[in-house]
Amino acid sequence: MTTALCVLGFLQISVTVVLAQNGWGVTYNTKSICAYTGSTVKMSCSYTYPSGYTVTSTFWVLNKGATDLTTFSSYSSRVTYHSDTNNGNTVTISDLRLTDSAEYNFRFITTTETGKWTGQPGVTLSVKDGPKNTSVSVSPSGEIVEGSSVTLTCSSDANPPVNKYTWYKKNVTSPKASGKSYSITNTRPEDSGVYYCEAENECGRFHSSSVFVDVHYGPKHTSVSVSPSGEIMEGSSLTLTCSSDANPPVKNYTWYKKSVTSPKASGESYNITTIRPEDSGEYYCEAENKYGHFNSSSVFVDVHYGPKNTSVSVSPSGEIIEGSSVTLTCSSDANPPVNKYTWYKKKVTSPKASGQSYNITNIRSEDSGEYYCEAENKYGRFQLFFCVCGCTLWPKEHLSVTQSLW
Repeated sequence: MTTALCVLGFLQISVTVVLAQNGWGVTYNTKSICAYTGSTVKMSCSYTYPSGYTVTSTFWVLNKGATDLTTFSSYSSRVTYHSDTNNGNTVTISDLRLTDSAEYNFRFITTTETGKWTGQPGVTLSVKDGPKNTSVSVSPSGEIVEGSSVTLTCSSDANPPVNKYTWYKKNVTSPKASGKSYSITNTRPEDSGVYYCEAENECGRFHSSSVFVDVHYGPKHTSVSVSPSGEIMEGSSLTLTCSSDANPPVKNYTWYKKSVTSPKASGESYNITTIRPEDSGEYYCEAENKYGHFNSSSVFVDVHYGPKNTSVSVSPSGEIIEGSSVTLTCSSDANPPVNKYTWYKKKVTSPKASGQSYNITNIRSEDSGEYYCEAENKYGRFQLFFCVCGCTLWPKEHLSVTQSLW
């Protein structure tokens, strides 16, 4: 049978001790225990006796004596017994004192005068003062900057002296290192956290108070989010928000538009109200703290709007002669681009044509009149009126085209 090392409690040397004679015997789970003052210790055993006897009493005694441990005033409130159905018994002593150092024996009594047995030798308990003033020092002192090195050193006043140091980081299960000192070279942000050391000697283990390793670094992982998401309509409002990982936190945020020299704004968020087509473009933010600055990747702000700045061009240019041909072309600024052009002549119900261009061949006097081009996308439509004007036509007489917004 083996036993485990208990933190801040005691150290058991795992030895099975069997003491038997003519069917009488006590088997202790350990030979000796070292424990700290203030801790709790458990000592266990099992016992045997010949058939024909009935056990009437079981208890533990001091130094091969015969008096139940619980009858001593110094023990009565600190000692408990536990028996099981397999002739096993455990004594638990809490709040250990230096004076508890002694040999502890298990004793049992049967119904006959000669049927009494004390297991000898028993378990030797040595109570020691636990480690005192266990602490961690950090070198160098002051701010810890990413890429630098830092050394943690564990100190402890213990009797017996510490023979093993182990380093832990809070919320990390496995140890980080062993030894009196723990060095972290080329520190990274993920090295930040709470560290402590565990000092161990032959009696047990003791944790130091913790220290916080705070690795400082310049901004990184800088990014921009857009709200609301989705399509951006002319006249609506838009907020760009900059996020960055930095320690200490980012002190200054600056907003830029690509191909524009001067900054657009400062602050973690940049609000564009009543957005216009000219606000379209690539934006990025710069995050800065005392250790550096870092630019985000850019986001494209794409402002959608209906057709505007619509115009009509005439080809060939110049005067239009009866019998010739002319091509009218409609152009419009829109985002997304115009997906439908329609041509109308005033006082004529049905459209004259569709498409960006309208061809009039073998032009005649009745082709004179007021026309308009209608440009349309998903956000709206825009109509541009123009006039194909002329006098009474004679052969080779000239026509002209004028346009206006009606």
